[in-house]
Amino acid sequence: MLRRQLVVFGFVLSALPLLGAAPMATIESMLLKPPVLCGRFEQKKQLVGLKNAVNSSGRFCVVADKGVLWRTLKPFPTALRLSRDEIVQLHGDRVTLRLEAKKEPTVRMINTVLFALFAGDIGQLEKHFEIDGSVQNNAWSIRLKALEPGLAKAIGSIALEGGIYVRTIRIVEASGDRTTIDLMAIETGESAMNADEAKLF
Repeated sequence: MLRRQLVVFGFVLSALPLLGAAPMATIESMLLKPPVLCGRFEQKKQLVGLKNAVNSSGRFCVVADKGVLWRTLKPFPTALRLSRDEIVQLHGDRVTLRLEAKKEPTVRMINTVLFALFAGDIGQLEKHFEIDGSVQNNAWSIRLKALEPGLAKAIGSIALEGGIYVRTIRIVEASGDRTTIDLMAIETGESAMNADEAKLF
């Protein structure tokens, strides 16, 4: 269960700094791509069969040459770090789970998509997703639907909305579970990342 959640989460995080969509050129021109981007998140997860949603909140950072850090602060502190070669779950300074790309094919898939998004490699994205999007005024929306059966088992579809940054992420998993993530208080530059976050990278 935890590994499936990490796989799904890896694809969510990979969409933070740069997105492939139609009309691609317009959305690419709207999105800013700073080397360091940090902010707060609020997440609501509705699990099939449960009446009440599971809520969590915390901070995230995207560092272009290092990867993505996702720190849940409430209800329980934990951290997830994604880099080119691995996905690591941390409790404090202690590593509780490590998935390496060289051993886990799914991790390699996550990282392929992650760095395709960083580089704006739309051709690579189109190998894995059906992409549909629209632009209205200063806002855009995009929908990514997994093409490959293995990927589709983990992710049904991802919908994103934003302007110069991604603001809302919605995921519908193949199981029927639904997750909504709102990103806010976004800052850029080295000062956007605090000392604890820099240490975790």
